[in-house]
Order: sequence, then C-alpha cells, then structure tokens
Amino acid sequence: MSKTLNLIKANASNPKVWLVAGITVAGIIVVAETRRRRKKAMIIKREDFGAFMERFELIPFPQPPPPAAKLPLSGLTFAIKDIFDVKGHATGFGNPDWQRTHEVADKTAVVVTALLKNGAKCVGKTVMDELAFGITGENKHYGTPTNPNMPSNVPGGSSSGSAVAVAAELVDFALGTDTIGCVRVPASFCGVLGFRPSHGAVSTIGVLPNSQSLDAIGWFACDPSILHRVGNVLLQLKAVEPRRGRHLVFADDLFQLSKVPKQKTVHVISKAVEKLSGYQLPKHVNFCLFIASNVPSLKGFCQHSTNLQNGISALQALSSAMVSLQRYEFKTNHEEWLKDVKPRLGPEVSRCVLAAINNTYENIKSLYKVRTEMRAAMQSLLKDDGILVIPTIADPPLKLKKGSSTEFHDRACALLSVASMSGCCQVSVPLGEHDGCPISVSFVTYHGADKFLLDTVLDMYASLQEQVSIASNSAPLPDLNGNMDASELLKEKGNAAFKGKQWNKAVNYYTEAIKLNGTNATYYNNRAAAYLELGCFQQAEEDCNKAISFDKKNVKAYLRRGTARDSLLCYKEALEDFKHALVLEPQNKVANLAEKRLRKLVS
Repeated sequence: MSKTLNLIKANASNPKVWLVAGITVAGIIVVAETRRRRKKAMIIKREDFGAFMERFELIPFPQPPPPAAKLPLSGLTFAIKDIFDVKGHATGFGNPDWQRTHEVADKTAVVVTALLKNGAKCVGKTVMDELAFGITGENKHYGTPTNPNMPSNVPGGSSSGSAVAVAAELVDFALGTDTIGCVRVPASFCGVLGFRPSHGAVSTIGVLPNSQSLDAIGWFACDPSILHRVGNVLLQLKAVEPRRGRHLVFADDLFQLSKVPKQKTVHVISKAVEKLSGYQLPKHVNFCLFIASNVPSLKGFCQHSTNLQNGISALQALSSAMVSLQRYEFKTNHEEWLKDVKPRLGPEVSRCVLAAINNTYENIKSLYKVRTEMRAAMQSLLKDDGILVIPTIADPPLKLKKGSSTEFHDRACALLSVASMSGCCQVSVPLGEHDGCPISVSFVTYHGADKFLLDTVLDMYASLQEQVSIASNSAPLPDLNGNMDASELLKEKGNAAFKGKQWNKAVNYYTEAIKLNGTNATYYNNRAAAYLELGCFQQAEEDCNKAISFDKKNVKAYLRRGTARDSLLCYKEALEDFKHALVLEPQNKVANLAEKRLRKLVS
C-alpha cells in the first residue's frame, strides 16, 4: 500500500494516475459491498432454511364487520410452491429458464385467492424440484431447502420448500402439489402433516400441470386443527355432518417394505384407537393380493415375467403404470417448450425428462383403465367407513447430494402409487422418530371422503402422539427362546406341513422348534422358506440373518435372504446375497440368474 502511495505522490500531476487510483478504490468498494451482500444473503437463507425463493405479501381480504363471524383462516400465514400463479409475478416452475421464457401471471390461482378471501396472508413462494419432477427436494439452481429435523439429509420433494417452511415454523401452513408423492414424501421426511385430497377435489386453475390425471393440490401443517381448517376452505366442506364409525384396515404386506419396527407404527395406531369411541376392531389385509385380483389391467404392466400373485409385484406393476402415465402427460404438456428452449436441468430431472420425451406410448387407454379399476377396487375394499393404513414411504431421507437410486425410487413409488393411481385422498401423519429419522404412517380412504379423513386425523391425533411417547420410552418386544429336546420332531412336522403347502402351519412348527433350540440355523432357514411363501419378506430376511449368524456358509440362507430383499425392492443388498451364494456354490443357477438381473437393475 505504501508503494502505491509513493507512486501517486511521485506522479501527482499526472491525471491518468488519479484515474487509475479512483478505479482501484471503486473496485475495492464494489468487491467489499458484494461480499457484504452475499454474506447477508447467506444469513437470510439460513434464517428461512432456504425454503423461499421469493418473498412478498398478499394481504388477506378485509374482515367482515361485526356481528359477522370471523374469517376461518384469520391470522394465519401461508406460503405457496413456485407452481401457483400470482398476479404480477412470473411463475418459475422451479427452473430459471421456464421463468425467463414466460410472462408474468395476469391472474392469481383460484386456490390462493380462496385462502386470501378466508383471512390468510401469503408471505412468498417456495423452492421446488424443477418442473415438479423428483421426490428428493433438491434444486441445483435455487439450492436445496434445509430439512429442519435432519440438515444433512434431503427434505423430500417436489414441494420441498413448502414442507420446510412449515417444519421450521416460518408459516402456519403451506401449499404444494402432489403428482406421485410430492406432498406426502416431504411431509414424511420433515415430520409434518401432509394432505393429498381426492383427485379433482380442489381447483387447479392457475397451477402449472405436470400430469393432470395425477396432479392434486395438497397442503402441510404442524397442527391438525389448521390442516382441518384449510381443508374446510379449499374443499368447501360443511362445518358439521353426522359422526360415522371408523374401520382401520392395516395393509400388512406393505409394512413389510418399511424398516421401522411395527411397535412404532402399527402397534401405536392400534393402541391409540383402543381409547377412542366409534372405532371398530382393525382389519388386516394382504393389499397386493387384493389389487392383483381386483385390478386385472395391471397384468399388462407386470415386469420381469413375474406373476401378479407373487408378493409385491402387483404394486410394482401399479407403480410402473403410474410412472408411464406421468411421463406421457408431461410429454404432451411440455415437449414443445423443452425442444424450443433446451433448458438447463439438474441431472436427476434431466433423466426423468429425457425418459418422458424419448418414450413412445402405445397402449395409452390401458393406463386410464388401470386408474378406473383401481378407484373401484379401493371403494370396494373400504366401503363407507374404511381407512387403509400404510407406510408413507419405505426408506429414511437420503443424504444430500447422494442422488436417488433405482431401489429407493421403486420402493417409494410402490407405496405412493396407491393414492396417485386411485385418486383417493391420503394424509401423512408423523409418528416421532426411529434411529434419529422422522417416521410417519399414512391413512388413505376412498375418493370423495376428504372430510371423513380430515375429521379422523383431528379425532385421533392427540391419542396417537400419546402412544408415540409411550412407544419411544418402552423397551423392544422380547424374543422368546429356550433350550429343550423334541425340537427335531417339531422341525420334521414343519417340513411335512411345508410339503403340503400348509405354510402357516409350517411356520408354527418351526417357531416351536426355535423356542426349544434357538441356535439351530436350519430351523430359522426353514421358517424363512415358509415366510417367503406367505409373502412375509421382512420376517424371512430376519430369519436368514439368524441362520447366517450361526452358519456363515449356508447357501440356502443367502439365496432366501436375497429373494426376500429382492421382493422388498432392496436390490443392492439382494445382489450381495446372490454374489455370496455364488462364491460358496459357483454353479448355482438360481443365484447366477438373479445376480445378472439385479446387476442390470442396480447399474
């Protein structure tokens, strides 16, 4: 600096020197100001968890003068996903190239206006996955909103910013859209309530479409009473209707996909309703077998030449139909813009868009037929008082920037396809944590029963949270074990029952043998085989784990565990099992075929 000053003094009479010095000082000031603004922007972003991409205020309509009743959403604030039109603002669809190539909206979305008319104040637009594709919530252009419960993990998408804004208590509620899980996934990952209404129940005028046969307007809240109040406004529901009985139906096979112990999900819900009036004894159903029998069009979407009666394959077929329908309608809606503009897209969204644009869709009618049959099947299962209970999503939130694997996507879509393809209403309800991750379950009921479902959540919520607290403080359920003779006789009886295709009977005999001798690998291995026949894949996996712990070279245990994990859509783990079986038995044809198929899936 002293050299610069000496230079200026020596050339004080030269105007060029003063010009250079002035430019240098100005440059230093500009750099300092830029750094200050960036720092300030980072602080602001941290304060709002990166949830918002644009802040503004839409003032609610005036309150009516007394003695008129107060507006139902008076005093509440809300945020909206960057997919809703707001007059005077360009709707960005999560992508700067979309925003750049579209005019500002000349009208505000019908659903936003309805909330303003009922007293709520809108405070801004939230970040979303580009073009409403993706279920992780990551956005390479605007940044990924920070999951308040798990900052190093994804918030879930595509309505990520809206879920984060609610979870961080920046607003009282927020709007999102749900196509193949875009409200339900972020609600689960962020530990808040998320409601997907019946398809077509809420107006989508002024909302950009992804796939109009699957799109639904959804909303998030932490408080069930706010979720309920917003629902009453958007669904234009009657304030009071006669109380009905309720019948919970647990989809036992779908809980096989979840790694959360049933003690923290099924058991919690069962205990919660015991104390409430108007609830009948819960039913249990094998949901995959039910839809395989009642949605015949699914046969056209069955992959890998599997039989629809084989465990989770019916749900995989439903998921395949859902993804095909989304891609077909997205292509119809946006192919022209994509080819003209060639937008910059994140890698995962780019893959989805390319798959949609490059595919040829032949049997389109069958996609809509599956949807029609699925809605009728749900009505048949649930009738007037039934509520299906399923896990919202199979896996915990992924780590940031890891990207979603085929396995994660398949397991998620299998569960999310139920409501998306039937058009039924679904609510994701938080149930505390497991291993530090938020967990949730979902209640699904038939198309048009939105008030019934919202009333149920309001009715059950306090009792559910009480049971969550009890479950989190209780010890795991003990395993029975013992050591007596006669276990071999019981094993032989189990083998006989197995040969006679009496799977439940075989499980009972093997269980009794295990009680007498809990260190015999064969007993666990045989019971795993019976569990596989029953479609109890999680139990089969656990039994194979036990068998392998006692006998590290048990080829059958690796094969059966691989089959169980494959059926649970855990492709990488299944692949390792079949590889291990091949190391122990290189000529094993079953392991060889499975290993080749799974290697293609994983890659």
